[in-house]
Amino acid sequence: MSGFAGIPTDAVAFYAELAANNNREWWGTQKERYERSVREPVLELTDALAEEFGEVRVFRPHRDVRFSHDKTPYKDRQGAIAQLEEGIGYYLAVGPEGLTVGGGNMHNASDQIARYRAAVDGPATGAALEKIMKALRRKGFQIGGEVMKTRPRGVDADHPRLELLRHKSLIVWRDHGTPAWMSTPGVVAKVRADWRAVRPMGDWLAEHVGGTEIPQVGRPRR
Repeated sequence: MSGFAGIPTDAVAFYAELAANNNREWWGTQKERYERSVREPVLELTDALAEEFGEVRVFRPHRDVRFSHDKTPYKDRQGAIAQLEEGIGYYLAVGPEGLTVGGGNMHNASDQIARYRAAVDGPATGAALEKIMKALRRKGFQIGGEVMKTRPRGVDADHPRLELLRHKSLIVWRDHGTPAWMSTPGVVAKVRADWRAVRPMGDWLAEHVGGTEIPQVGRPRR
């Protein structure tokens, strides 16, 4: 952490420019800038968080285009995740709009969805998650994930936790934009505070959903 000055505003500018120049030619002229303004500061930030949250994986900048119609070669933001289970954990990203911090589980296999719904349906476990989500809303987190347009089969229309049961994945996040503290060492404390706020949700998901036991064929690389 010696000399860490935060995430420079040029990291945000870099991704704003990438949006209009997502090609290998432009990237080739900006690679040193990416390393200096984006990857190295994010690595320093995640190193500072790792003592409390465990290993933080910083995603590679290249998109996996093998299974996508979108063939643009580079991701539109620099993300990182500290995992509690495969796909469940704490997340941060720097992109054209600034800094985003959150957590949860973005992708669930069918066995994970079944365990999630059973836990949400359970009176004690479901009420516990409901309380956690209400607390996160009060703290300014947005709630999202993949949500069914209807309700799961066999679930009553008047189920007290219907909205949570409609989720096939569950995430929360805060869009911080580009506050002055982002480009100072104080960014560590701000991200740490957000991740601590998300911890009860992450622990609930790790305990009641866990990782998938279904082999994931063709999963995109991060």
